[in-house]
Amino acid sequence: MGTLGSQVMCDNVPGLVNKQRQLCRQHPKMMQAIGSGIRDWIAECQYQFRNHRWNCSTMERDHTVFGKVLLRSSREAAFVYAISSAGVVHTITRACSQGELESCSCDPEKKGTSRDAKGPFAWGGCSDNVDYALRFTQTFIDAKDRRERDARALMNLHNNRAGRKAVKRFMNLECKCHGVSGSCTVRTCWLAMADFRHTGEYLRRKYNGAVQVVMNQYGTGFSRAYRKFKRPTKNDLVYFENSPDYCVRDPDTGSLGTGGRVCNRTSRGMDSCEVMCCGRGYDTSRVGRTTKCECKFHWCCAVRCRDCHEVVDVHTCKGQDSTTWRGQV
Repeated sequence: MGTLGSQVMCDNVPGLVNKQRQLCRQHPKMMQAIGSGIRDWIAECQYQFRNHRWNCSTMERDHTVFGKVLLRSSREAAFVYAISSAGVVHTITRACSQGELESCSCDPEKKGTSRDAKGPFAWGGCSDNVDYALRFTQTFIDAKDRRERDARALMNLHNNRAGRKAVKRFMNLECKCHGVSGSCTVRTCWLAMADFRHTGEYLRRKYNGAVQVVMNQYGTGFSRAYRKFKRPTKNDLVYFENSPDYCVRDPDTGSLGTGGRVCNRTSRGMDSCEVMCCGRGYDTSRVGRTTKCECKFHWCCAVRCRDCHEVVDVHTCKGQDSTTWRGQV
């Protein structure tokens, strides 16, 4: 993409501040990689919350992607900021290692020899350059909130950092043995990112244990909102406001409600019909579906299955206007 093309693209991305537009113009391929990676972290967010009242829904034709949910300083907003920051780190790191970007490649610091619990090894292969991705993500993602420096900006910066660090947490040392007859006389090793699912699951646990905070008296950081809460660490997610219950559609909070959502009648968890439907009750319909069954392995390299047809009950939450509404949460 030429200079003029990148300028036009960057000038038309809504919501960017001047620093971000400048970086966008300087690194158009980086922006394209980030744009492609957005789908991955949104999909991960929706996977992690697929069985919850808030299921990480996105809004069409809304440049914030998640709409008014992000206006509230809730733990859902904290999670979105963390996983989006982590997603950008993961995407840039992968693009660097695959040679898609001119400004980075494999980790140049991983040279010479080192040692782990199994003994000495030589750095080789292509270690993922996660440190470069961390630095660029911090500069790009944090630019908007560094300009504001109010309470919500500090919350966003904290959760951005927690998300970035989560990716590095799951870097794995992968090695290859060299020697006669498969012996491991010499080991060559490199650092590789784990699948993004590990980061998503980790941040989901941090969401469950997120700490409600208040600004300190100096306006420079946080303290826990209640004494019974633990003190937040740099790895924890933090939030200011309680979440809405997401039971009913509410344009003011961005809640889509749970009417029409599929629930599990036999579950006792968050996906149960009692919890998901907020006590409004549910409808049951019989649906036919086709699945692969009776799969058998055939030599050498094929797995053959039959198509099995079955009829199952599907339970969906009643809408908020249902006459069975009992006001339960």
